Amino acid sequence: MSEKEIKAQGRTGAPSGPGQAHAPVAEVKTALAGFVSDIKEFQSEISTKLQQQEERLTMLDRKSQLNAARPHLAAETDLGAPHQKAFEAYVRSGDDDGLRGLELDGKAMSTAVAADGGYLVDPVTADTIKGVLSSAASLRSVANVVNVEGTAYDVLIDQDDLVTGWATETGSATETGTPKIDRISIPLHELSALPKVSQRLLDDSAFNIEEWLSGRIAEKFARAETAAFINGDGVDKPKGILNHTAVANDSWTWGNLGYVATGEAGAFGVSNPVDAIIDLVFALAAEYRAKATFVMNSRTVGAVRKLKDADGRFLWSDSMVAGEPSRLMGYPVLVAEDMPDIAADSLSIAFGDFAAGYTIAERPDTRILRDPFSAKPHVLFYATKRVGGDVSDFAAIKLLKFSAS
Repeated sequence: MSEKEIKAQGRTGAPSGPGQAHAPVAEVKTALAGFVSDIKEFQSEISTKLQQQEERLTMLDRKSQLNAARPHLAAETDLGAPHQKAFEAYVRSGDDDGLRGLELDGKAMSTAVAADGGYLVDPVTADTIKGVLSSAASLRSVANVVNVEGTAYDVLIDQDDLVTGWATETGSATETGTPKIDRISIPLHELSALPKVSQRLLDDSAFNIEEWLSGRIAEKFARAETAAFINGDGVDKPKGILNHTAVANDSWTWGNLGYVATGEAGAFGVSNPVDAIIDLVFALAAEYRAKATFVMNSRTVGAVRKLKDADGRFLWSDSMVAGEPSRLMGYPVLVAEDMPDIAADSLSIAFGDFAAGYTIAERPDTRILRDPFSAKPHVLFYATKRVGGDVSDFAAIKLLKFSAS
């Protein structure tokens, strides 16, 4: 009997030929034979399907490898790499071929200027310098900073309020006063730094030239800017807030900065030292107080930190949040070390809305000139940046003068 006949009989249950007496035994054998046959067929089908699936996966894998090897028609480009390589080659060896043919694709940094032998720094280095300047403890962090392309920045100020009047339904309208517009021009001055490094150090491939250069430039620029924004005389540098004429706040006029006296030369008042701070706060108009900041140096902070009100509570409150400044009477305090120490007739504390009161105008690009000859065996890097600053609203800043009157 063939296997197919056994299988057919097993499914129908019909006996075949002699031996019908042993029908139960034959039925079991037939059923087992059929079951084994079904298992074999199932295994064969599974094996065929697995082989087909493996062939499909192999074809897809080969196609993926082929596509990966082909150049992309459109893909995101790493714009930083060409700038970094070209700039690094220029700093290390003076090779400017890469910079001459390179379009600096960045905000206000479109062309490598080689007319005077200098080149704009790559965007990564420029961003690092700008980040350090912004985080430095100077007026830049609270002032109004604008980018300009010219040689100066003009600020238009409305000194007077528009005069208004009440009118009746049938009465004739009368002419009212017209506000005065004042123009303040802030010229840009050249800020420079001249770091140097040995040629051997530049030849070292493990030396991170971008990080070193940006750090040195940012450090020198930050020091020079911070001092100028406070005490600059306006000659080839920004004009600082303390270089303007200070007058008693009761007789304040536009073009001057008003001050409040402590009542004691070189110190706070003996009887009520806190009154001077309170008078300074409320000498500022309400529209400026909402965004006002105290500015003083560390030694003045040490003296102010000890002041208490009539109930024995400190006016100073330390910040409980990382990155947040300490506060004096609820207003943030900027510690600027270029502010003068407490002394007779010193203007050691400034209070105001510096975003409205002081404007910093700058060109956003920084230029580098490589000089391998003047300080051999060192290489000098002459970095320049143009920046200016001046008071733009004389009503937005008040000063505390440590004097009797």
